[in-house]
Amino acid sequence: AGRRVYVRRINIAGNTRTRDEVVRRELRQLEGSFYDASKLQLSKQRIDRTGYFAEVEVETPPVTGTTDQVDVTVRVKEKPTGAILLGIGFSSADKLILQAGVSQSNIFGSGNTLGAQANVGSYSRVLSTSFTQPYYTVDGVSRGFDLYNRKTDARVLNLGHYTTESLGGGVRFGLPVTEVDTVSTGLSTEFTKLALFSDSPTRLLSFANLFGSEYSFLIATGGWLRDTRDSVIWTTRGRVQRVIGEVTLPVGDLRYYKVGYDTQWYYPLSQTFTVLLRADLGIGEGMGGKPLPFFKNYYAGGVTSVRGYNTASLGPRDPTDGSISGGNRRLVGNAE
Repeated sequence: AGRRVYVRRINIAGNTRTRDEVVRRELRQLEGSFYDASKLQLSKQRIDRTGYFAEVEVETPPVTGTTDQVDVTVRVKEKPTGAILLGIGFSSADKLILQAGVSQSNIFGSGNTLGAQANVGSYSRVLSTSFTQPYYTVDGVSRGFDLYNRKTDARVLNLGHYTTESLGGGVRFGLPVTEVDTVSTGLSTEFTKLALFSDSPTRLLSFANLFGSEYSFLIATGGWLRDTRDSVIWTTRGRVQRVIGEVTLPVGDLRYYKVGYDTQWYYPLSQTFTVLLRADLGIGEGMGGKPLPFFKNYYAGGVTSVRGYNTASLGPRDPTDGSISGGNRRLVGNAE
């Protein structure tokens, strides 16, 4: 039988700004336990996935004077984790886009993330800020807070002559179930104001006559994520699966639910080429005798769903003015 080797001590080196605990909490090899090469490899992958380091190396020097003990040295090279973004761009949906943002994904070396962004285009204007603690508890439960203000002009995409402005915020939690599975939950509130015009479609005017033009929502969310990709940045094999759902609680003005499933499957054909298959399914319905709000409908088309079509151009249209009405179901498949 082979001799068992123990890990005496684990040392962290190269981290001048990042706290030791930010690295240690990703380790799956423990001090005082049997040496396990697979656990060391998993530890290296988890440290790399934090995105805080440019290089991660693991060394196992033997302990002088013993034959059954080794030390482990995790040597990291830190990289800048803060960014200031100023940009100008063009998209088929928003036309001219102005962007500004600031983010720090390892603030004060704690591993926490803080960011704020502003995106202004002809279709939408979004102001948002978020804060995330990946280790809110020592067991790896994450916690995050989000605030946003979003204004959309549906006339730009021919979705009907209306605009909406939403103000919202909430808290979210993530619970790691296995090394590749995470369950999430959250609670948020949103206030939406609808503006219609004299040439708005009849279906929208009727909706406003029945339910008014200002709505408040209290939204509970839940989800599941499984990620077995070999790399987040340069993926060659593996699969990502997401299930996410949201439901409004009875205290709001309108009631609805939405459930979605998304999967991406990567398969390497050669050293150079990888095939990617993707499927995206979404279903929503109104509740309490009220319809799904039309501004919560699904749309398809554009670079993020079906390339070669204008943004949101696929799907049903209003027979009176030809505007895109969207729907309460969507199924999209891609191969590349």
